[in-house]
Amino acid sequence: MDIINLLIFLAVGALVGWLAGVIVKGRGFGVIGNVIVGIVGAVVGGFVFGLLGITTGGLLGSIVMATIGAVMLLFAIGVIKKA
Repeated sequence: MDIINLLIFLAVGALVGWLAGVIVKGRGFGVIGNVIVGIVGAVVGGFVFGLLGITTGGLLGSIVMATIGAVMLLFAIGVIKKA
């Protein structure tokens, strides 16, 4: 992975983390928090989409998949915190 791909990866992670934060709690988590939520959300989304047999293509598909995964992650964390 070269530096350009790494920067794109981190930028998409930050965007996805911010989007998920806005959807779930109305605001983001800061730059580092957004990147972490976005990257973990991409893993969760990829896993869930794989289980369901759904494939995504391109950058937009990856952003949608990662955002859905990040929202699921934040929802699960919220449920666990309340319990």
